[in-house]
Amino acid sequence: MIRIAQHQFLLLFWIVPGLVLFFLYVFWRKTQAIKTFGNPELMARLIASTSRKRQWVKAILLIGSCAFLITAIIQPQIGTRLEEVKREGKDIIVAIDVSKSMLAEDISPSRLEKAKHEISSLIDGLHGDRIGIIVFAGEAFVQCPLTLDYGAAKLILGTVSPDLIPIPGTNISQALSKAIETFDQRERKYKVFVLITDGEDHIGDIEQYTEAAAKEGIVIYTVGIGSPQGVPIPEYDNQGRRIGYKKDSDGNTVISKLDETTLQKIAFTTNGKYYNATPQESELNDLIKEVTKGEKKELGSLQFTDFEDRFQYFLGIVVMLLIVETLLSERRKIRTEWKGRFSQE
Repeated sequence: MIRIAQHQFLLLFWIVPGLVLFFLYVFWRKTQAIKTFGNPELMARLIASTSRKRQWVKAILLIGSCAFLITAIIQPQIGTRLEEVKREGKDIIVAIDVSKSMLAEDISPSRLEKAKHEISSLIDGLHGDRIGIIVFAGEAFVQCPLTLDYGAAKLILGTVSPDLIPIPGTNISQALSKAIETFDQRERKYKVFVLITDGEDHIGDIEQYTEAAAKEGIVIYTVGIGSPQGVPIPEYDNQGRRIGYKKDSDGNTVISKLDETTLQKIAFTTNGKYYNATPQESELNDLIKEVTKGEKKELGSLQFTDFEDRFQYFLGIVVMLLIVETLLSERRKIRTEWKGRFSQE
């Protein structure tokens, strides 16, 4: 697999066809000058020692050296080296609520953006633990499987939006069920589940799945996003412009409130803790300490490809082409021609 490190310099390759056109123009002008300023036969004798073929070869060498120099500048990288990494940690799955109620703005800039920032900060605080991400609304699915690649997890986190799940609602039971399936069924420890939501669930049987999670050895930490007083849920058009607030079937504005009681019950049933998300994020340090403390397991080794720079090879080709171009003379070999003339005399 080849990767380009400096994409911004790819436009430099336009110099190559520019050089081709330049040399074509130069040789055409030379031909026109010979025709204009002297007798063609006389001029042919005067420039007999100069080889047009060699001039073309020197031009091609210069064009080629320019092409390889630009290739070196963009820094091509090839993944050829495999490294093995072994770590100790826990399996941590984070579930993020992406229902429409998470668009409420009682916490800046919105509940959803706040939740994503909290997860990103949580990932930054991990050292050796595997991280996975579940998104849920009316249903749930694994957005990022358990991985040691924190960069990939944060990249996937950036794609999270309410558009991922077309089924409306906040089905926490589905998130719990999906987490139980994702964790290693053969273990009864090293499993942490972080649930980030406003807690408004009117669909599933939360108590049943919470007890099932506790039997599987899963410790659940819940993070409440929003305010208990509640705020209306904004609605947007396809261009991202606000067009009003969500209304119920009777035309009344829907008010979304943080349900702390439900989230506290979920956490306490599994010996976890509940945290309320604050603008200062003072709860994050405590959450990170809680999810990472205690006994850890040796996680499966991760083999990954480390991309190595290969620009030096192209620089070597540039140097060789320039050396050949410098040593190559434009004068043609006329030794045989003079030898023939002497024998005739």
